[in-house]
Parts: sequence; structure tokens; C-alpha cells
Amino acid sequence: MVETFPITTYFMLLLLFISFLVSTLGKPKLSTNCLPSKFQNPVYQNRKLQNLDIISKLRDDHDAIKLASSDYGNMVHEIPASVLYPTSINDIETLIKFAHNNSAPFTIAARGQGHSVRGQAMARNGVVVNMRSLKNHRNGFGITVSGTPSMGFFYADVGGEQLWIDVLNATLEHGLAPVSFTDYLYLTVGGTLSNAGISGQTFRYGPQISNVYEMDVITGEGDFVTCSPEKNRKLFYAVLGGLGQFGIIVRARIALEPAPKRVKWVRMLYNDFSVFTKDQESLISLNGRKQKNALNYLEGLLLMDKGTPENWRSTFFPLSDHSRIISLVTKYGIIYCIEVAKYYDDHTLNSVDKELQVLFEGLSFIPGFTFEKDISYIDFLNRVQSGEQKLQSQGLWDTPHPWLNLFVPKSHISDFNSIVFKDIVLKRNITTGVVLVYPMNRNKWDDRMSAVIPDEDVFYTIGFLHTIGFNDWETIDLQNKDILQSCYNAGIEVKQYLPNYKTMEDWKNHFGMKWRTFQERKAQFDPKMILSPGQRIFNNN
Repeated sequence: MVETFPITTYFMLLLLFISFLVSTLGKPKLSTNCLPSKFQNPVYQNRKLQNLDIISKLRDDHDAIKLASSDYGNMVHEIPASVLYPTSINDIETLIKFAHNNSAPFTIAARGQGHSVRGQAMARNGVVVNMRSLKNHRNGFGITVSGTPSMGFFYADVGGEQLWIDVLNATLEHGLAPVSFTDYLYLTVGGTLSNAGISGQTFRYGPQISNVYEMDVITGEGDFVTCSPEKNRKLFYAVLGGLGQFGIIVRARIALEPAPKRVKWVRMLYNDFSVFTKDQESLISLNGRKQKNALNYLEGLLLMDKGTPENWRSTFFPLSDHSRIISLVTKYGIIYCIEVAKYYDDHTLNSVDKELQVLFEGLSFIPGFTFEKDISYIDFLNRVQSGEQKLQSQGLWDTPHPWLNLFVPKSHISDFNSIVFKDIVLKRNITTGVVLVYPMNRNKWDDRMSAVIPDEDVFYTIGFLHTIGFNDWETIDLQNKDILQSCYNAGIEVKQYLPNYKTMEDWKNHFGMKWRTFQERKAQFDPKMILSPGQRIFNNN
């Protein structure tokens, strides 16, 4: 249940702020009770506050606080003092500048869809900025498609509050689309760029942060800054993958390319992990952006003894094949599945099947266990939505999600299979939801950015995307901790994606060689450590 402020505290803050307004404006405003609890007397008496209009956009009602104190993970609940519903970018600037200039700054967190799982977008006793509020007003950036057709150069200027599904739909109207997506499209642009933004396209096109030309960012000092690789580059590289520590992204210029029309979507089953990874690595070795015979997408997943071979993210296998797939899983315990996609349009309609045939030559999947679908491009990219709707209908979308996302070096992926998949996941048999496992190429990432990945040319992303009831999530969370401890004991240097650490020492180990740069960037762009306290990097109390 969401906490509420004690009545005495509430009226004390109310009286303090009314006194301030009476002394400065001559009359009180009805919304004065919604400034954060850290607004003590010195703040109220600060006559340099230039724009009191944001006061009317700060809310501390039950619905606003409840939304801002929860997230998709449903395991962490941090109560903010207030929630800002901005109607313009200037509102966010004003709030941050006001916090920065005070002797007792309060913390601020930007919240998009709240799809974090460990409270990363929360601000206990601070202010949460509801970024989606900007979508309802014309003072945001919206989505604008531009480019130079003669040069084949296209981009979209997109507000940080925009959802990727809306970016996709808007760009498709021009026959264009971004090249790198997340599997789930109902996330904000600012949110995914603050982490990395990965999926099956990453091996070829890089993460979403590798496909940004320019950004507008509001720093921890309240400064509105346009940055790119050529202009204010330190901020540009800091913010991309920077976990919200250096600024709030209010606009991003996203790379676009001509959009295909349809997708050949294929799954292949394996019972041998080493063969499974060998074939994956072979397929991602063809990864040039203009390499026409390369795949556009590659992921992998585990099929385990939990009933149906389907999972909440998509319905793929023909119902008539379920029994023989289940028999395979029963026989081997774990079946490994490679999932690939090849895009095509009218010009490549007659060649796409031949290209796939060539790509699949030499692969060692189980004979007779390949499955194919032919669907529209947008249906493929938006394939997870049907899973969301299914979980919502079953009352499982708003349950705890103790997810664990890891990057594992290629040199240790076989050890990971033995130690984690076989000795923990298979033996305990409590894993629910999807388990992803697929490789990426390091050369598609920019090491100047804040995102952290293993120091090998090829590494794997592992995603335990659990969906479980309120009474059982701690058991899964304990398994997650055991997985991390087992990797540590075995010398497997994993990196968490969407990281969650409790101590400064853990964060230092996570960033490794990047830690000093990360600290220096924090001191430069958010010296009072106002932004994104829910990450618990510099606000780890």
C-alpha cells in the first residue's frame, strides 16, 4: 500500500509554504501543499525562484504518488514527496535549476513508462518527473522526420517522452524506420537511451545508443544543452547508457533507413549447447549494415519443462507440433532455440528464401525442427504486445518481475551453461517466463559511451524475464543472487544490464576502467547528485 505523509508534517509544510507565498505574492495558491518534503524554510524564503508556475503542476495526490512509487518490477516502492507533470521542457529546466540552486537540494527522477524493475526511476522524498505528460502538450518535441533523400540520409527528431511504437508508426508513414529496437516497443526513447536499448538487431546495427546523431539534454544544473559527437561531446557520450545520472533526455535525433515490408521469421531447435552457440556466432559474423546477405535479427531462448513450448512474449510454434517439441524438452531437459529474422520488400521478394537457404547451410539444428512464419514488418517488431495483452487478461502483468539481465563473455558461455543453466536453473526447476541467450558484437558499441559491456569481441546477453506471483518472487530473487554468486566463484566476469547494486564498491566493480570517467562526468554535469537517485550509485543510502 502506498504510504501517505503524517498529518502533522503535511500541515507544517502547508503552513510554511503559505507563509512564503503570502509574503511574496500576497495570496496563497491551492496547490501549495505539493512541494517536496525537502523544501524546508530556507527554500520557501528563496526569492530567486523565477517561475512559480510549476507549483500548479506538482501533484501529491494518491494516484500521482502511487504511480510514481511503483514500477514494472513491483518489488520496490519508494515514496516521492511530489510528482511534476510538465507541460513544457521549460518546466523541467525550472525544477532542476531550482533544486540545484538550493542549499538543501532535493533529488529528481525522470519517469517514462516505469518499466524498470528495481526502483531505478523512483525518488524517495524527492520529485518524480512524469515525462509522458509532455506528450499531451505541444511544447514537447513530438516526432519529426527529416533528411536528405538524394544522399539517403534520414533521421527523426523525437521527444524523450515518446514511445518507440509511436516512433515506428510515425516513421513508417514516410517509408522509413529506426534500425535498432528493443523487443518491447512501449518504452520511452529517453528511457532506453539511458540504458542502451538492445534486442536481436544489436549484433548487426548496434544498440539504440549507437544510432543517435544528436540530443537535447537538461543537465543536473538545469542547463538545456544540445550535444552530439561534434558538439558538447562529453555530455553526449556520458548520457548515452548513463543511467540518467548526467541529464534528462528531452530530444534525440534517431537514425532512420528505408523500411522493409515483410519478415521471414524462423526458429531452429538444438539439444547441444556448444552447437547452438557455434551456429549463433557463425550467423552474427555476417554483420555489415549494408551486407545484403546478413540476417536482420538474431536471438536465442531456452525451452524448458514448464508445460507449453510457448512463452508470454510470442505465440510461434504450430499447435500441431507442440507434443513433439514437449517430448524433446522432456528427453533433454533443456532445448535451445535460435530465432532469426530476414526482412524483405517487393525488390527482394524473389531472393529472400534463397538467401536464408544459403545462411542455413552448415547449421546443425535438429533435423525436422525448423519453423517459419511470414508476417508484416510492424507485426514482427510489435510481437510482444500480444504477450502483454495475454498477461494482462490473466492478471499477471502487474505482478512482481524479478528480472536478471546479464552480459557474459564468449570465453565463459560454456561454463555459464554448465554452472547456471544446468546446475541451477534446470535442477531447481522454478524458473518462470522467458530465458533469452544470444550473442552480440562488441564492435557495434561505442566505448566512449557510459554503457558497460564485457571486454571481448563477442559476448552474450542472458535475460531471465520472470513473471511470478506476489508470494513467490523472493524465491526467484534468491536464485538470481545464487546465479551471480556462482558466476563470481567460477571467475565468470558478468556485467549486469539494467544493473542493480547496493554498494559503491559494487558500482566501481561494475564500471571497472570507466569508473573514474563516470565520477568525473557526474561532478561536471550533476555536481549536487540530484538526478536519478533510484539507481543508488551516488545516492546509495
